[in-house]
Amino acid sequence: MEVTMDDIENELPQEQESDRFSVDSATSGSKAKLPLPNIPLRKRRHESGFHESTRLCLEQIREAMLHHRWEEAAEYMAYFHQILEDNTHNQEIQNKEQIWRMGIEILHHHPNSKLEDYNNIYERMKHSGVKQYLTLCLEQSFHLLLMGHIQEAKHTLSVAESWRHGKETTAQIKKSTLIQAYRSLLDYIIWCEKKEGRSNTDSADTDESMHNYFRQASLNLKEIFKNPGVWDPFILSYVEMLEFYDDHEEALRVLNDYAYDNGFPPNPNAHVYLYQFMKRHDTPPKKLIKVLKILRSLVPSHVLMMDYCSLLLQSDKTKKALGVTVDMLDYSCWRNDVEIWKTLKFIIEKLQSEEDFKDTVSEVMSGRMDWWPALHFTTFHAAQDQRENPELWRLKAPLAKVLCPDLTLRYCKTEGAT
Repeated sequence: MEVTMDDIENELPQEQESDRFSVDSATSGSKAKLPLPNIPLRKRRHESGFHESTRLCLEQIREAMLHHRWEEAAEYMAYFHQILEDNTHNQEIQNKEQIWRMGIEILHHHPNSKLEDYNNIYERMKHSGVKQYLTLCLEQSFHLLLMGHIQEAKHTLSVAESWRHGKETTAQIKKSTLIQAYRSLLDYIIWCEKKEGRSNTDSADTDESMHNYFRQASLNLKEIFKNPGVWDPFILSYVEMLEFYDDHEEALRVLNDYAYDNGFPPNPNAHVYLYQFMKRHDTPPKKLIKVLKILRSLVPSHVLMMDYCSLLLQSDKTKKALGVTVDMLDYSCWRNDVEIWKTLKFIIEKLQSEEDFKDTVSEVMSGRMDWWPALHFTTFHAAQDQRENPELWRLKAPLAKVLCPDLTLRYCKTEGAT
């Protein structure tokens, strides 16, 4: 029996044409809904009644979604599921993808959607084929996690973790690794919840339960970290648990591998995490400087370069501190930062007593003279700094003369400069 679009429309609530494109403040705020062009949908050549009805239904779903009529889109979507009966070559995967993506989007905006509705779509899609099984499990777990159903999310990932189909491909192995990683992350989240509730429960039972979750997470994470990649949230979770159990040696080893193993892609965060860990555990300044030196080569404008300057100054490496500070000021994000200009002023004052002071400044500013003044020392900058941040202007005016001694800068000539 063929189902036509007329049959579908007869089942749906009718609405006046004048109301089809009205403004709905409840779903779209103050934005008016623009009508689509009224283009007649003609039957395609060699198109069966089944394909025509599903195509017309898809057009209605898209139009309803475009105008944020989510209830209407959901009603049409209930009929569009018949497309899964279409086994036309090369169309099956595309049809499933459409139902999956559109269905989740409609539920996300539908005022009466329930968790059961989400799970129904995911389960139906997971059991309609194997191509996207792992991806669907991972996405479903994310949604469960956002809804606060942590145990259900973990169960979904545990099932996916043990799932196998045919010969494993490279793509399937990568997805399986992600499944394993996020399942371990959920173990960490449960571990955190139990840690926070220790004071309200039997400490011995809670400690044992916490350790079980830590053991499960750590066993998986050790294997995951053997795979090159960016594992920032997983690394931080593992290190936090290791620190809780005072296994600082293992935490330091993991962070060192993550930062310095050439098998991993360059990642500034890896050096940030290593530095923060070492600083928490009172590592000598010499080792901290080594870590920040590498971070500087990756991100010269990083906020931790302020720490790098301080450590260099404490180690009497003032000239290096000058280079680090000027490098930071190459970036506009630091242009109005009072602290960095104070640091630069302190460094200049400390170096002025040395015989090679002018040569040192000239060497640092070499290659910058044709663009640095335009970045920091224009008339516009002077007026803006005087108006919005007089302290900044008082710091910069004398420094302009020192850093650019051979240029006549209008910044220094602004009224009130000293």
